[in-house]
Amino acid sequence: MNIRMMLAAVVIGLNFQALADFAVVSEAYEVPLADIRLPANANGTLAFKACETCDYATVRVTTTTQYEANNSVLDLEAFRKELERIRNPREITATVLHHLESNTIQAIRIKF
Repeated sequence: MNIRMMLAAVVIGLNFQALADFAVVSEAYEVPLADIRLPANANGTLAFKACETCDYATVRVTTTTQYEANNSVLDLEAFRKELERIRNPREITATVLHHLESNTIQAIRIKF
């Protein structure tokens, strides 16, 4: 009986240690297109409002940043052209994936 209790305590202790090792690596924001300012080039910065009352946050994009519209991965210029087709950018939201450690944008995704 004591062996079972000790084994259970060890297993529970290991689980708590594993839970303590988790860290947030990225954050995703749902942002209305009207609150996004695209970068001028592939190594520029993206500005977006994480909430309605928030100030604009400016985060670097890199050549590895993915621009996705309707499940198609596009380059920045093609993505910009897709966004120009949208008549009411307040009604469409984009998912902005911010990598916290490198402080860069990993991806911007929209569906319309």
